[in-house]
Amino acid sequence: MKSASNQLFSKEIQDELILILKKRFEKFKTRHSNISWQEVEARLLKFPEKLAILHEMELTGGEPDVIGIDSKTKEIIFFDCSEESPKGRRSLCYDREALDARKEHKPVNSARDLAFDMGISLLNEEEYRLLQTLGAFDLKTSSWIETPEAIRALDGALFCDRRYNHVFVYHNGAQSYYAARGFRGRLNV
Repeated sequence: MKSASNQLFSKEIQDELILILKKRFEKFKTRHSNISWQEVEARLLKFPEKLAILHEMELTGGEPDVIGIDSKTKEIIFFDCSEESPKGRRSLCYDREALDARKEHKPVNSARDLAFDMGISLLNEEEYRLLQTLGAFDLKTSSWIETPEAIRALDGALFCDRRYNHVFVYHNGAQSYYAARGFRGRLNV
């Protein structure tokens, strides 16, 4: 994955981000009850390039938080945990192919391209459903999710939201975009 956030940022910004992440970590302990903040902070300081990506997630409204540890790699997993789809990542079609296919009224970017540029992955359906076990997200918005190739090959794409206390998975043309639809990402540190 490429990242537009590879630039190093000042120690002051890094410290401010770590404080934001720590406060969020402590506020939502049920998302990561078996993980200590010291463990998280040590990983973040070991991988400053990941801190830069988390900074980009924060700047675009994702409110990243720890949701677990990868059982195979032992990496700490961050998801976008903003109540609604991140504000700085909305009004995007699904991918570059969809963006290029639009003849008029093109959005500024696509969800997959922006995720790639940021250095994160779109959540897949399983990850999105896991996120929804940690709280109530996307009650007014929706989020593109990683779409199986068989669906994408037919010009479709998937998105999710939560309505009526239930998680719904829908389909749409990959070229579509809406002011209330963005995407949520994942980053392993």
